Amino acid sequence: MNADLVYQLALTLVPQIGDVHARILLQHFGDARSIFSARLHQLEKLEGIGLVRATAIKQFADFHLAEAEAAYVEKFRIRVLFLDDPAYPRRLLNCYDAPTLLFYKGTADLNAKRMLAIVGTRSQTEYGKTFTETLVSDLASEGVTIVSGLAFGIDATAHKAAVKNNLPTVGVVGHGLARIYPAAHAGLARDMVEAGGGVLSEFFSGTMADKHHFPLRNRVVAGLCDATVVVETAVKGGSMITAKMAGEYNRDVFAVPGRTTDKNSAGCLHLVRQNKAMVLTSAADLIDIMGWREASVGARKQRALFVDLTKEETAVLDILREKELVPIDELNLRSGLSSSTVAAALLNLELNGIVTALPGKLYKLT
Repeated sequence: MNADLVYQLALTLVPQIGDVHARILLQHFGDARSIFSARLHQLEKLEGIGLVRATAIKQFADFHLAEAEAAYVEKFRIRVLFLDDPAYPRRLLNCYDAPTLLFYKGTADLNAKRMLAIVGTRSQTEYGKTFTETLVSDLASEGVTIVSGLAFGIDATAHKAAVKNNLPTVGVVGHGLARIYPAAHAGLARDMVEAGGGVLSEFFSGTMADKHHFPLRNRVVAGLCDATVVVETAVKGGSMITAKMAGEYNRDVFAVPGRTTDKNSAGCLHLVRQNKAMVLTSAADLIDIMGWREASVGARKQRALFVDLTKEETAVLDILREKELVPIDELNLRSGLSSSTVAAALLNLELNGIVTALPGKLYKLT
């Protein structure tokens, strides 16, 4: 059995240790095993941890639960993505409350170039259903990965449309992967995985669906993506939570307009009225606003040649050369520079046409 995996799973089981605390511990100690090996005084002196949480770590005795889960995921070939896994969704790393680990069944790239959440009411109208199907169909040539919550209504329509149009689609669920909820979508989940998509969860395999889990699920949907589209929703509901979290994560939010007398459009109109979402009427709008329309080769800005770079700019550039997309948090962490110095370096690199800034505080070489 993979001992590192057991320690990673165990870390999520420690009372009083949430995702934010786990990240603090990992940034200091480097890996889960070292956290459990640390002395009490080493743990409690960390800002945000203290004596109560340090004691909870030292007194943790439920490693058998972590071992059982490790055996389950290995048996059913469920991939566990820990915070330091290269395949962990980099966009989520920009979120302060990113899950410590994720359970993943599928092959879709969770760090794909373009990730879009499409969410909405379970009680979709024919208008909402048709709009969702058309939107996904019109995005088919843009290489977009569609993310939603595998619920009835708009979620299921978005997933089905993605499968139909050969786009990878990922369903984020509020329960463990030993089952699918709602049960009626078990076949859809299989179709998604077989078509190159996936199903994602932050919950242990045996965890049942619970109303308290769905807001957590919604934050993952928002954090995974460059933008969130709300098709239909009442003023209160899971889609509004997803939109709120997307806004807090500095992601773009779009709302589909509807009739002012339609309760299923009330939430969308509220988002627009509160300046929390942009009106979306077509895929073309989305593509233009997100900058997803590929420019012609001749129109692309040529990368500046023979530019004199500072050592700080060179350090940032070296990191960007390693990956297609790099989040700002990773640049700050790996460069060892202050956030203001990294921001200044990125600005100069952008002005010289060397670096391009993308939604979600992601950067890439031009």
